[in-house]
Amino acid sequence: MIMADFSKAKPDDAISYDYENIITLKWDEHIRLRPGMYIGKLGDGTFADDGIYVLLKEVLDNSIDEYMMGFGKTISVNIRDGVVTVRDFGRGIPLKKVVDASSTMNTGAKYDNISFKKSVGLNGVGIKAVNALSSYFLIESYRDKECKKAEFQRAKILSDSEIEATKEKNGTLVSFIPDTELFKDYEYRDEFVENLLKNYVFLNSGLTINFNGKTFYSENGLADLLNENMTSEPLYPIIHFKGADIEVVITHCNQYGEEYYSFVNGQHTTQGGMHLTAFRESVSRTVKEYFNKNFEYTDIRAGMVAAISIKVEDPVFESQTKTKLGSKDMSQEGPSISKFIGDFIKKELDNYLHKFPETSDILLKKILESEKERKAIAGVTKLARERAKKSSINNRKLRDCRVHLNDFKNNDKQKSSIFITEGLSASGSITKSRDPNLQAVFSLRGKPLNCFGLTKKIVYENEEFNLLQAALNIEDGLEGLRYNKVIIATDADVDGMHIRLLLISFFLQFFPELVKKNHVFILQTPLFRVRNKQKTIYCYSEDEKTAAIREIGKNPEITRFKGLGEISPDEFRDFIGKDMRLDPLKIKKEDVIKEMLEFYMGKNTSDRQNFIINNLVIEEDLAN
Repeated sequence: MIMADFSKAKPDDAISYDYENIITLKWDEHIRLRPGMYIGKLGDGTFADDGIYVLLKEVLDNSIDEYMMGFGKTISVNIRDGVVTVRDFGRGIPLKKVVDASSTMNTGAKYDNISFKKSVGLNGVGIKAVNALSSYFLIESYRDKECKKAEFQRAKILSDSEIEATKEKNGTLVSFIPDTELFKDYEYRDEFVENLLKNYVFLNSGLTINFNGKTFYSENGLADLLNENMTSEPLYPIIHFKGADIEVVITHCNQYGEEYYSFVNGQHTTQGGMHLTAFRESVSRTVKEYFNKNFEYTDIRAGMVAAISIKVEDPVFESQTKTKLGSKDMSQEGPSISKFIGDFIKKELDNYLHKFPETSDILLKKILESEKERKAIAGVTKLARERAKKSSINNRKLRDCRVHLNDFKNNDKQKSSIFITEGLSASGSITKSRDPNLQAVFSLRGKPLNCFGLTKKIVYENEEFNLLQAALNIEDGLEGLRYNKVIIATDADVDGMHIRLLLISFFLQFFPELVKKNHVFILQTPLFRVRNKQKTIYCYSEDEKTAAIREIGKNPEITRFKGLGEISPDEFRDFIGKDMRLDPLKIKKEDVIKEMLEFYMGKNTSDRQNFIINNLVIEEDLAN
């Protein structure tokens, strides 16, 4: 390695740093230059946290705030050909402030806690970010039979109409087109939009949201949310508490792990925060005190599925995307969040358990079962942990990424991923091709064990599963998850499909929340390479191969990739880079995990074999 000797550099050789280097950006320029500070990431709509959904949410939050203040029971959302339109029936923006509210930073009514006491957006940034990141932005406000309209292009005003008479009902209409200069080839996916809208109605009983001809409405609030998301039958009826500024639902299922949904002022805090920490501790402490037994908190919470929503004055989130709460107090004069939640849970849950002894009996049985299993595996966990520690982060099983070895920002850790692959050639290709800062590789040794019907003891006894669990750091839940994306990378053949099913079964059985929280993906790699001397096209299907042959023309060279190890590291770099194709592993409401695992991994081996074969494009077929 050649090192530059800067000690001998002359002043003239140094990089200049003068007043000319100090640049002041306009607000819209800064948003466009650093969109990640405002919306997390850009993306193209492939994932639920991509920027186009954050833009929609920023607009919707204003409409929801109106509803929370008691104005407007219906919100209409339309998305057609990339154009998003949101119409609420709240009070409407004061007409003389329509332009300022959408294009002047630090302008808004939410600084005034009388108007918006417990709102999500408090810094006046959200709607401006939408404006700056849209190639077209329209805002109309209707108040008392009068209307005001303004149009923008990338935050530059196109038109500013005079106040006119209107027959429209009070409210606000916002229409925008995400800028394709930033959001490349984006597409809104109904499933992500609908999940977002469902959460809004679950959190706001009585609110109706119409979306592209569908209607979303909830009468039972968070209880409806739990019923929508549970993939196992509850062991007892959902416990539902509502109080001033708090709503809670709790039940247990026969599943491993804990599953939570947390919200602050209507914002889905996907990374939790102190309100979720206080909730988990309060439930554990209250149940322990009720039974007056020295239960472990982990046994009390094993299999628990719950949701909490609180409303806080001036909430402090850890980023503009508001996925984790950092506030400590309910308000300037009120109690801490921990005390507020603790007092509420202690009173309501303790009363409930006394009032409904049949529920407390079922809960006690579940806790004792969890305690029994934990003690049964106690003997192997210590040895397993020691074995996992000895399997250092630079061993043959795990090639870690630098994001976990250095002082990287949390936002970078959100970009991290781990590839789980089988075989030395495949893991070698990925290792040589990956981004070592953000991408790790875990190499399996042969086919994993079929864990269907086995207890969690197997996770510690089986070396492969134990080391994988340790690499992900999910033994005690998702709080310590080291990689945002867990990517299964197996060959596109029968053996590869079987390994994929075995890994999926492992996650679904022992760590279902990892799947439900959208952390597990399947890597798609090309099946063919079609090329001539001028051009190379990689094809992921027979149809793509046919189209590539047409495009290339006469006598193309066609290569069929039989396994990941056959793809050279230089080629692989393209397939796991920014254009990486990932299929998220998803569990829907109607997918009952126990029944799914019984079908795919139970004793019906012929059914499983037929499923694998029917869901693969067999090599012989591809050769035709």
